[in-house]
Amino acid sequence: MPENPSLLFRGARVVDPASGFDGVIDVLVADGAIATVGERLGGAGEEALECSGMVLTPGLVDLHTHLREPGFEQKETIETGTRAAAVGGFTAVSSMANTDPVTDHAAIVAEIREKSAAAGLADVFPVGAITKGLGGESIAELGEMVEAGVRVFSDDGHCVPTARILRNALIYAKAFPHEVVIADHCEDPSLVEGGQMHEGVYSFTLGLAGRPAEAEEMIVARDLAMARAVGGRLHVCHLSTARSVDLIRRAKAEGIRVTAEVTPHHLVFTDDELVTYDTNFKVNPPIRTAEDRDALRSGLADGTIDAIATDHAPHAVEEKEAEFDRSPPGTIGLETALAAVLTHLVGPGLLALPRAIEAMSTAPARILGAVGHGGPIEVGKPANLTVFDPREEWLVEPPFASKARNAAFAGSRLSGRVLYTMLRGDLTVLEGKATR
Repeated sequence: MPENPSLLFRGARVVDPASGFDGVIDVLVADGAIATVGERLGGAGEEALECSGMVLTPGLVDLHTHLREPGFEQKETIETGTRAAAVGGFTAVSSMANTDPVTDHAAIVAEIREKSAAAGLADVFPVGAITKGLGGESIAELGEMVEAGVRVFSDDGHCVPTARILRNALIYAKAFPHEVVIADHCEDPSLVEGGQMHEGVYSFTLGLAGRPAEAEEMIVARDLAMARAVGGRLHVCHLSTARSVDLIRRAKAEGIRVTAEVTPHHLVFTDDELVTYDTNFKVNPPIRTAEDRDALRSGLADGTIDAIATDHAPHAVEEKEAEFDRSPPGTIGLETALAAVLTHLVGPGLLALPRAIEAMSTAPARILGAVGHGGPIEVGKPANLTVFDPREEWLVEPPFASKARNAAFAGSRLSGRVLYTMLRGDLTVLEGKATR
């Protein structure tokens, strides 16, 4: 199919949280942008895709993606990672800073952007490191990276080690004319060293060292205290405990400028999944109890948790299939995130579809500063769109578009298949398959 053709999506349910629209309507795309939105569109010169029974939304946006390149191309590359993103319905992802070399200066930011533009599958918004080399000692060149377009900074995988460093980062972030977000992996390392899973009944039963919920909650409380004291924009990565949700809820009620994310695997699974020692369920932070999972679901539904983020963490097969205590934590998630949410939250009535799309598109685009993504679906806006069939069931199994296959949802049957993903009018996914 030629790039940026005139294309009509006919008869889809359009769910657009940015404008509040939810109804059946046609959307015409031309020259990379939304040309017309209305009823019974059509005429000479455009191709039409019949979308009755399907859902059309702004392209999904992921706040938390590990693309691994540069440095760990045996796990994933920018090309394979953004292909997985497109197949999952994502038009934009943020690449985390734990690359090699670390994304702590503008040259690496430029390299990632150049490679993602060459792949042409999804826009990549690099996340810069808070500290040099992720070492937790001195603040990285935030100003240089902000000038290069970075809007979110995180030492993901490494908790900001001291309140002083976090305080300085939040104060520094306030100095820029564009809003800059400091995102933290909240986990006290002194409490989780050597831990393999959530500390609780199952860790004791299985004889595995635990990672207690308090390790997360203590740092969430610390970070909120710093944000309260000095201001700035704080984002809390991958919440996993009920008390963390309560802390965020109270902080928002106080007016603290904080946002938070949760992953599909923390919304679906509980720590009893690890009784088989399946390393696909070994993630960081760990999957926790049913009480924690239910609190995360409630927090997402009521807006305490702003966004759903995949924490897509690919690993080479031989790494992930090692003994449980030697296997690195992480699961891939770009290709399964939407279907997991549709199957386990929207389908049972725990989360309304517009709220799900808001959490997977509009809200993360706003946090990330991803201009042109997340809607609204209005005339003149870039045609970054996703169309999916909410009824189509499929079995999660390799091969995946991702280079990796460490999927927590492997073997699951999910409902909801992405049929079309469009990036600025170019179909990157057609009938469920990547076009390049």
